[in-house]
Amino acid sequence: MGLFGRKDSTTATATAAPAAAVNPELAAVTGDYAIDPSHSAIGFVARHAMVTNVKGGFLDFSGSLHLDGTDPSQSTAFIDVKMDSIDTGSADRDGHLKSADFFKTEEFPTMTFRSTKAEALGGDDYRITGDLSILGTTKQFSIDLEFNGSAKDPFGNERVGFEGKAELLRSEWGLSWNAALETGGVLVSDKIKLSFDISAIKNVG
Repeated sequence: MGLFGRKDSTTATATAAPAAAVNPELAAVTGDYAIDPSHSAIGFVARHAMVTNVKGGFLDFSGSLHLDGTDPSQSTAFIDVKMDSIDTGSADRDGHLKSADFFKTEEFPTMTFRSTKAEALGGDDYRITGDLSILGTTKQFSIDLEFNGSAKDPFGNERVGFEGKAELLRSEWGLSWNAALETGGVLVSDKIKLSFDISAIKNVG
């Protein structure tokens, strides 16, 4: 159709973009899963003093997945992270991160993620989008995931694995503390890189 609904023979016919193909291995593992924290990791990287990276993670977290391999848009993910479990390899730095300058862990003990959308991007790649809550502020946040496959472990547990990555600006969640450097710039970067290595066990029954 041309302008105002008139037929226009010179207008090319629009076609919808094809849907991402369903991964047959993921289709076979549809179900509900609990994240196994002893075989999973949630990490982060921040730029320090403009010249190097400081890495850390959280040692105490839990979560659940619902995987719908035939219709990935129906998949969901919930994650709760205990902020007091932050670990950067330095007790002094961890104490500062738990303080009122950063995470205020006594007042806001938990960071949460609740998915609202899931997308298949093709092959083993997926994107999960949802509400990330830190310091009482909730904003939309997306994680790109790669499906690493599924297996049955020696104890009979059916497992799935994902690797994920994401970036955020910490100031958008109220994490704005910083210190100026004499040479210019600031002590801690606003951009934080996140990584996720997830192993999850299928619920029985």
